[in-house]
Amino acid sequence: MKKIIRIIILTIIYSSINGLVYAQPKECPEVKQLKEVSHKDKEEVINSLRTLIPQTYEVGDYPDIYKEWRVLSAIPFSKVGGNEEEENYLGMAKNFCGEKVTNKSWLVRLDFPQAKGASASQGQLFVAKDKEKGWIVWFRYH
Repeated sequence: MKKIIRIIILTIIYSSINGLVYAQPKECPEVKQLKEVSHKDKEEVINSLRTLIPQTYEVGDYPDIYKEWRVLSAIPFSKVGGNEEEENYLGMAKNFCGEKVTNKSWLVRLDFPQAKGASASQGQLFVAKDKEKGWIVWFRYH
């Protein structure tokens, strides 16, 4: 119950701070279109970020602050456990698009050193591997 309350509070705070950014995906991926993922895909996930991050972050206001980034963690949602912050994102993913999509997805936590402020310097992506499109971002929480 505490996790759900934290997720709701994080969502409300984030939405109110960022105005037009909504803390839920525009559209959930179709489960049947997603490939199974495992921890063995980590190198592939990390490599895909070279394309996914510019597509996701280098748009809108101040795209230059997102050109430099580093991966804090990249883990399949099915392996999340023991880290309270990551478990909160697991709860969000399940709430937004269901357990089946979540189990075929990864949580990627990022740091943007050029971004000022705590909320701007951290990013979280929910990614999955589409059978036709390859790796996709289905949710960005910052």
